[in-house]
Amino acid sequence: MRVAVIDLGTNTFHLLIAETAGKELKILYKTNIPVKLGEGRINDNIIIPAAFERGVKCLQNFSHTIAEYQVEQVRATATSAVRSAENGQDFVNAVKEQAGITIETISGDEEAELIFQGVKLSGAITDLSLIMDIGGGSVEFILCDTEKLIWKKSYNIGAARLMQQFFKSDPINDGDKNAILFHIQNQLADLFDICEKHQPKVLIGSAGAFETFAELTIRKNNLKADINTIKTFEFNFDDYIEIAGKLLNSTHQERATMPGIIPLRVDMIVIAALITNYVLGRAKINRLRLSTFDLKMGVLASLI
Repeated sequence: MRVAVIDLGTNTFHLLIAETAGKELKILYKTNIPVKLGEGRINDNIIIPAAFERGVKCLQNFSHTIAEYQVEQVRATATSAVRSAENGQDFVNAVKEQAGITIETISGDEEAELIFQGVKLSGAITDLSLIMDIGGGSVEFILCDTEKLIWKKSYNIGAARLMQQFFKSDPINDGDKNAILFHIQNQLADLFDICEKHQPKVLIGSAGAFETFAELTIRKNNLKADINTIKTFEFNFDDYIEIAGKLLNSTHQERATMPGIIPLRVDMIVIAALITNYVLGRAKINRLRLSTFDLKMGVLASLI
């Protein structure tokens, strides 16, 4: 059977088409488009007209691709940008009418569950771990071991939200950094209570920004690894800290010319580094791992 998964993220829309036979699956096609649905007014809970139009057009194109591949089953999930937008349902209705795609707007808890299933599929969970997925609208945390999910929660502190609210300097200055850290410290109090109780040994970054951190590490050390084909990547902790420091001290222009950073993440990677550093420090974790499998693979797992 051929299945398609569409993940409507706040920054990026993803399409994944796979062939399944029993529990085996083969990826036939995948793409991601920087739609930037949360552009401009995500903190006002509005999808602005230009972003609304980009989103519908992208899904019309996805619909053509799905038809070309003769897909039998489609699951499209929308997360924080659509979930929190006052005109989110209008967007869902427009996509149904103009692209023929039915969108399922999932809760933060459902999002965290699917991220866990995706990461689990990658084989990245080998110990008591804290999974972190940095989206544009929300950040999900999942505490788990190799057997089960122990605790999960979604927080509205995504990179696009924090960037629009706090990131006004170039390079980011101490005032902006402290405003972001103060904001997330207040939001994440219960996360650190859970970490204090269970003491996870590893932070697993789910795709997204963590792929950029890995790409920068691979290039820095001339490693023979390809983000597009690997399922997991183990960071040297000192390497990560050095790269995060470089990102936090760089200007927009300097980051824009760094090989390994896609245009969409040139500024958001600063927010991602800041949040990741804070979580590692507060949770007293000094092991970092990437899972290139995320929500999309969790949705795919749910279809097979």
